[in-house]
Amino acid sequence: MFLGEDLLPLLVLAFGAAMALGSALALVRPPAKREEGDLAEASVGRSVVFVVIGTLAAVWATASLISG
Repeated sequence: MFLGEDLLPLLVLAFGAAMALGSALALVRPPAKREEGDLAEASVGRSVVFVVIGTLAAVWATASLISG
């Protein structure tokens, strides 16, 4: 298989972890410099949903990689 047998779980792990961590950091530590047109702060509801979905994806991918 192209790029190995574990490509899909590795990609899901990377994107899930990035989505969860990025959304959590947007809530905890918003950017200091804002450009015109940016929101005043991150949407809490959307960010929490992204954290949950990203965490579930990362856990699923980790379980898939461990189980073989």
